[in-house]
Amino acid sequence: MNDISSSGIAHDSTAYEPQLWLGAQEVFEMMVGTTLTRSAEPQPIAAQFTAMIGIAGPLCGLLSIHCSKRAALLIASRMLGAPVEEAGPQAWDAMGEVCNMVAGSFKAKLGEVGESSLLSVPSVVSGRDYRLRPMTSGIVTELRLQFDDEPIWFRLQCTVDARREKSDQAVHQAISE
Repeated sequence: MNDISSSGIAHDSTAYEPQLWLGAQEVFEMMVGTTLTRSAEPQPIAAQFTAMIGIAGPLCGLLSIHCSKRAALLIASRMLGAPVEEAGPQAWDAMGEVCNMVAGSFKAKLGEVGESSLLSVPSVVSGRDYRLRPMTSGIVTELRLQFDDEPIWFRLQCTVDARREKSDQAVHQAISE
């Protein structure tokens, strides 16, 4: 069940999945020139690239995108219109930009909560032996997807503070008066 109130507040771990799925599809079709499909893989991939962006405000947490080095190179190659062999130095920037655009598209679909939430500058980590542990608990939404036979995994970990949302609304109203 997609349990999101009219203000954009979610109450279960699957509630943000449709917005995240749609945001990821839009960005990959427009910027990478490819479609995403759902993956049947039950486990997350062993990522070699992780792009992440913080979310602050009524929606607070982290959106991360995990993929192989080959997938990161394909993303950069497609975004630049360059051969994969030449895209290596741009893989970090491309992954950060895709994460930023997916987060922005996702946030835009959340109504008041999205409007009141802010995004950080994206960060990208690469390597073979690292773990990502956001300092938030709460709602976890995961999408295991594929493009061009390459797995890519989206993970949103967040909390929603309805009190903060109401406080932000009061501040915005006072400013506009």
